[in-house]
Amino acid sequence: MRSRSIYKRISVHLCPSVDRSSFGFTLFELVVTLAVLAVLVVGTIPLSQNAIKRQKELRLRETLRQIRGAIDEFKRDTIGACPQGAITTGNPIGRNPGANVPADPRSRVVIDDCTIFDTENLDRFPPDLQTLVDGVRVRERGINVQGGRPFDDRNATDLNATEEIVKVYLRELPIDPMTGESDWNLRSSYQDADSSWDNINVFDVSSSSDQEGLNGEKYSDW
Repeated sequence: MRSRSIYKRISVHLCPSVDRSSFGFTLFELVVTLAVLAVLVVGTIPLSQNAIKRQKELRLRETLRQIRGAIDEFKRDTIGACPQGAITTGNPIGRNPGANVPADPRSRVVIDDCTIFDTENLDRFPPDLQTLVDGVRVRERGINVQGGRPFDDRNATDLNATEEIVKVYLRELPIDPMTGESDWNLRSSYQDADSSWDNINVFDVSSSSDQEGLNGEKYSDW
């Protein structure tokens, strides 16, 4: 056995063409390999974490855009709605055609449920986010901003019929990607950005997370 081992060593030195890999790796080679792998793994962890964080930030921006768009759409539909003391909007045309017609042509309906507004909410923003999900009773506007013609071929009597139409502005209450909950920070039109919500209306929303984004800004400031 010993003579065979000696012969094997001699053959390796005398025959460079012999494949040394058949004898395995040395301890030093294994240590170097493991060290390189460790460096690669440690280096990829922050990259993967940033990639996940970036995806959440994209969802946050899209969700904020969706909620704010719904708030703005609700606000447009309040123009010409609910005169002081009224329970319903009544005829959105009124005696003076064009007087209550909004400047924004995207608003094709007017909110007809005045019970959702209290005397403090003079700006007529939604009283809460749930109202955007539950929907509100609306009626069609009698004329468009071009003046003089209904959106369809029905006459004014048909347009002012008592048929109830409910408009929903959000399919569901969105979840904050940063907290995993629908715990948004709310701000009314009578507050600054740093105040606690006064429950009057919802003018703007922001994330309730105190963490900072990849851009160095807090998510609550987005």
